[in-house]
Amino acid sequence: MLLSIAIILISGLLLGWICKLIRFPSLFGMIIAGVIIGPHVLNLIDGSILSISSDIRRIALIIILIRAGLKLNLSDLKRVGRPAVLMCFVPACFEIIGMVLLAPRLLGVTLLDAAIMGAVVAAVSPAVIVPRMIRLIDEGRGTQKGIPQMILAGASVDDVFVIVLFTTFTGMAQGKAASVMSFVNIPISILVGAAVGIIIGIVFALIFGKLKTDVIVMVIILLSISFALNAAEDTLSGIIPFAALIAIMCVGIGIKRKSDKLAVRLSDKFNSLWKIAEIFLFVLVGASVAIDSALGAGAMSVLLLFCVLIFRMLGVFLCLLFTKLNLKEKLFCMIAYTPKATVQAAIGGLPLAMGLPCGEIVLTVSVIAILVTAPLGAFGIDLSYKRFLEKNK
Repeated sequence: MLLSIAIILISGLLLGWICKLIRFPSLFGMIIAGVIIGPHVLNLIDGSILSISSDIRRIALIIILIRAGLKLNLSDLKRVGRPAVLMCFVPACFEIIGMVLLAPRLLGVTLLDAAIMGAVVAAVSPAVIVPRMIRLIDEGRGTQKGIPQMILAGASVDDVFVIVLFTTFTGMAQGKAASVMSFVNIPISILVGAAVGIIIGIVFALIFGKLKTDVIVMVIILLSISFALNAAEDTLSGIIPFAALIAIMCVGIGIKRKSDKLAVRLSDKFNSLWKIAEIFLFVLVGASVAIDSALGAGAMSVLLLFCVLIFRMLGVFLCLLFTKLNLKEKLFCMIAYTPKATVQAAIGGLPLAMGLPCGEIVLTVSVIAILVTAPLGAFGIDLSYKRFLEKNK
C-alpha cells in the first residue's frame, strides 16, 4: 500500500507539473497519471487502495467544500439572489432534457435509459470548479457581482439535486414507482443541511474564536465534524432528508460569518491540505476510468456529449437573464459550469453494476465526460477569467 501511495503522489505531481509547463491544467496530468497507473493499464495501484478509492475521494471533496465555505459570505449570495438559486437546478435540468431528446436518436437507447445517462452526466464537478472559484475570490475577480460565489454555491447544490434524480430514474428502471416525496425532499434536504451546518459553524467559532488553540487541533476537530456529518446522511436516511455536502460547506460559512479572523487561519491550513488531497482525488478519478470503454466509444457518444453541454450552457444563460452581468461575464459562467469528474467517477458504473441494459453505454459516456470536460472546463476557466471578469478596485 505504501508503495502505491508513493506512486500516486509522484506520478500525479510529475504529470501535473508537465501539464503546467505546457500551460494546461495540472488536474489533466493527474487524471492521465491515474489512467496510466490504474487497473486498466499498468495496474500499479494496490487493490486495498482501490477498494477505498471512493472514500478517499470523498475526503478530498470534504476538504475542498470546507475551503469553499470558509471563503463564502452569506451577504454575497444574498446580493446575487435569484440566479444563485436557479443555477442549482436549471442547467442540470436542461442537460438532462437534452440527453432525453438526443440520446435515443444518436445511440438508440430508450427514453428512461437516456434519463439515467443524463442524470449521471449532468452533475458538475465541485473538485474542478471550487478551487478555481476560490482563486477568483482571492484575486478579487468578479466578486463585486458575486460571480465566483454564485458558481461555487450552485456547483455544490447541483450535485445533490442530480444524485436524487439519478436514484429516482434507476429505481424506475428496476421496476419501482417514482415517488413524489423524493422530489419534495430535495429542497428540504438542502435547507436542513444548510441550517445544521451554519449552526455548527457558529458554535465552533464561539468556542474556538477567542481560545489560543493550536490551529492544527481546530482543523482536526473540523474534519472530524465533517466526517460525522457525512455519516449522518446515511444514518438519517428515511427519517429526515439531509444533504451532508451542503452541511459541510455551510459549517465553513457559519465560521466565517461569526469570526472572519478564525476563518482566515483555518483557510490557510486547508489550502495546504488541499495540495495533497488534490493529487489523490484526480489520480484516483483517473484510475477509476475504464479506458477500454473510452477507446471503444463511437463518434456519436462524443457528439452527444458536446450537444448536451450546449443545452447546459443555454440553461446557465437563461439563469442569468435580467441580471447586471454583461455578455462576457455570462459567457464565463457558461464555460465555468461545464467540468465534470467526481460524480461521474462515483456513479458512472452503478447502472452496469445494477444489471441495467443501459449500463455499458452510461459508463462509456461518463468516462468520455470526465476525459473531455474536466481538462477543457478547467482550461476554459483558467484562460478566460482574466479577460472576462473585472478585477475589483
